Amino acid sequence: MNHEHIEQDLTKMKRTIEQAKDMRYRAEAKLEELENQEKRLLAELDELGVKPENLDHEIESLEKEIEQALEEAWSLIPKELMKND
Repeated sequence: MNHEHIEQDLTKMKRTIEQAKDMRYRAEAKLEELENQEKRLLAELDELGVKPENLDHEIESLEKEIEQALEEAWSLIPKELMKND
């Protein structure tokens, strides 16, 4: 191995290490952002009185409530006003 080849390898290694550091810093920043978002969402759920483990059930319940409200609204509209589809 000649001197020039060693310098090229070292330069390439340095560049690769710098890229890896940059990727690490970006990943750490993204992780911090996601952790903050998680905290905000958990706080919002707490304000709504919903536990994270019950979220699926709560969504289903709200969907049923909406469906029932829509059915009730449709039933209050006089049939004469509805178009025949």
